[in-house]
Parts: sequence; structure tokens; C-alpha cells
Amino acid sequence: MAKKKEQTNEIKEEELKEASKASELEKTLALAEDYKRKWYSVTAEYENYRKRNQSAVSKAYADGAAEAILKLLPVADNFGYALDGASDENTKAGIEKVIKSFNSIIGSLGVEPIEISVGDEFDEQVMEAVLDFPCEDGEKANSVKQILKKGYRAKDGKVIRFAQVAVTV
Repeated sequence: MAKKKEQTNEIKEEELKEASKASELEKTLALAEDYKRKWYSVTAEYENYRKRNQSAVSKAYADGAAEAILKLLPVADNFGYALDGASDENTKAGIEKVIKSFNSIIGSLGVEPIEISVGDEFDEQVMEAVLDFPCEDGEKANSVKQILKKGYRAKDGKVIRFAQVAVTV
């Protein structure tokens, strides 16, 4: 009888140990699941941070390049004025080469001139009206009469400098 009691006690102790181990295993699995969830969260946060940072750096670079180009555009304007005032063909050819080279360089930086012609309808998205003239015979109101300064935009469509034009009213 005493042996049976001992065996029963041993069985109960083993059951308690197994129950304790099962409880400990459940706690460990729950803890592991919690760590896994936190790891996914931190990983997602880091990935979002990396994307935001990359976007900010790209935007800062583009803004800096646009700012530098904006400061160089008066040089292009002056070459345009020199071309308009040049009297001999050799001088005109030389100035045209410089203008072509300048346009090639800013083109490689992602900037292009805004194409505007006399007679085009005024577009406030890319033009700035600095002068107005009354309509003459055959002219439409609100059209470009003269281009005073060329406009430039980045290839993404952002206007770096609005074209300055005279319009008819």
C-alpha cells in the first residue's frame, strides 16, 4: 500500500512537472510571438524611414540643382541678347554654339526650355505676363506678342523659371 501511495505521488509529481513544463512552454511561445510581432513592427518602421529619407535626399538634390541652374539662366539670357545684336555671321555662329552647349548641359541635368512661340495663347502655368499691348489687326486677345525671357522646367514638369512674355489684351 505504501508502495502504491509512493507511485501515485510520483505520478502526480510527474504530472505537475509536465503541466508546469506545458505552462512554461505556452509562456515561452507567447513571448516568442510577441517578440516576432515587435520585430515585424520595427522592420516596417525602418523600411518606411529609409524610403522617406531617400525621397527627402532626392528632393533636396533636385531642388539644389534647380537653384544652381536658376542662377545660371541670366548667362543664357545674355547670350541670347548677344545673338540678337550680333552683326556678322561668324559671331552669330559662335554664340549659337555656346547657347547649344549650354542647353545641352542643362538638358543633361534634367532641365529643358519651355517651348513658346509668338502668337501662342497665354498660359499662366508656364508664362508670366510682364507687358501688355492692345490687339492689332488680325491678333487674338490673350496671345503672346513678344518673348522677353525664355522659361525653363525640370523634366518632372516643375517650372524652374516662368517665361516672361508680352501679351495682347
